[in-house]
Parts: sequence; structure tokens; C-alpha cells
Amino acid sequence: MLIQNIQHSPRPFLKWAGGKSKLIKQYIPYFPKKFKTYYEPFLGGGAVFFHLQPKNAVITDINLELINVYRCVRDNLAELILLLEKHQYNHSKEYYYQIRSSKNINELERAARIIYLNKTCFNGLYRENSKGEFNVPMGRYKKPNICDLDTIRSASVALQSTVIEVRAFEDVLNYAKTSDDFIYFDPPYYPLSCTSNFTAYSSYSFNEYDQIRLKDTFVELAERGVKVMLSNSDCSFIRELYSKFKIYEITASRSINSNAKKRGMITEVLVTSY
Repeated sequence: MLIQNIQHSPRPFLKWAGGKSKLIKQYIPYFPKKFKTYYEPFLGGGAVFFHLQPKNAVITDINLELINVYRCVRDNLAELILLLEKHQYNHSKEYYYQIRSSKNINELERAARIIYLNKTCFNGLYRENSKGEFNVPMGRYKKPNICDLDTIRSASVALQSTVIEVRAFEDVLNYAKTSDDFIYFDPPYYPLSCTSNFTAYSSYSFNEYDQIRLKDTFVELAERGVKVMLSNSDCSFIRELYSKFKIYEITASRSINSNAKKRGMITEVLVTSY
């Protein structure tokens, strides 16, 4: 599908916990100068993908609903826009909870539902209960921009030649094999304290064992000569895991916290194999 009259550079069309849009300027000095194929196994909002605009890319996530949204934006944009315009017109508290509880709908309707809920729920937070059901209450937006045409059209153009699939992060080992490959890992962050031990915005958790598995994947890729970059929380556990690689400090804003007084600036780490 060829979309005309694109006025904006590609950027994320979804809000996502841990999104990197505000950190891109700090990341730029650490991106590799050359690569042929880009891989992003923890897709989320895709800020790094949209910034790099790679010609060849494989973007994946374990979240089936998220991947479905990206595929529909790539492949069925016109029909998706019609559904988003319907949500824009009908939005109300009653309508929000009706859509939130809707089931047995097709892939296109599910994609429009996720975008609608993302634009209207509290803090734009994607969260599921143990049954895999979206359970975030409605936010207090006066005029939410549910159908952001320029943003979603530019995203669709950027996604046209991109492979988009549901995969576990280790699957990248089956594809990335040379120094022409660049991988960016943005996993659920390791908790900085017991009270912040929340690593699952879906029915899938990501615990300390998973962090170690990810490190092992990082190491194997690096040994192949693949260019690998990873972001995570700045703590002794993560620094020790990646002590053999280059570690850089990044200044970030903590925006997701129920206590407003605990939101503010913190440091994160950026790890590279090159």
C-alpha cells in the first residue's frame, strides 16, 4: 500500500511503558555506523525502529495483540482508520468499558481496539491480568486524539518492508549471524527495589532468570560478531551481568509511578557489544 501526503517523520503511534522516544538523542552516539539488517525482539512502541528507519528489519514481540496492531497498520491501514474514526466519534465512559470488554472480534477490530484503549486509558498503560485481559481504567483525557492520521500513516510507510512476527527473544539467534546484523534489546527492566518489582505489563512475566537468559543470548550474538545494544535499569545486578561489555549511563525520567513524588530523573544503562 502506497500512502501519499506524509507530513511527519515516522514515530511511535502507541504509548508504551519504557518507551524510548525521549531518550533517542542520548542513544544516537552509540548506534552502529553501518549495518544491513535490524532486529528488535522487544518491540513495544518501536521508538528506535522508527528513528533508524532501516531498509531491512525484523521486529518481534511475544505480545500477540501488539504484533497484530503493527501488522494491521502495515497491511490494512485504510480499514483500520475507518474503525479508529468510529471510536473517535463514539468515545465516552460507557463506550470505553464496552470496547474494553469486547471479545470474539477479528484481527482488524482487535487492532483498532488496542489503539483506542491505548489513547484513552489511564496513562496510556498497557496492562493485562492473569487471564490476558486488558484491565486499565479509563483516563481523564478531554479530547484524546484516537485517530492520529499523520502519525499512523507515516508509521505504515515505515513498516512496509518490515518483517513483523510473534517470537520469543531467543529466536533472534536463528537469524542474526554476522557483523552486518544489528540488534537492539529493550526488555522489561530489572526492578531497582522490592516495591518496584513489576516486570509484566501482560500475562507474561520477566524475572531474574529471564534476565540471565537474555544475557546469555547477548553473549552468544556478540561472539558471532553481531552488533548488539541493550538498555536496562542501572543497578549492580545488570552491571555485573554485562561487565565484559561497554556500559554507558543514560539519564531518564521515571514517569510510571502511582506516587507522583517518586517520579523524576534516574539513570539507566546502555550496553553495547561493539
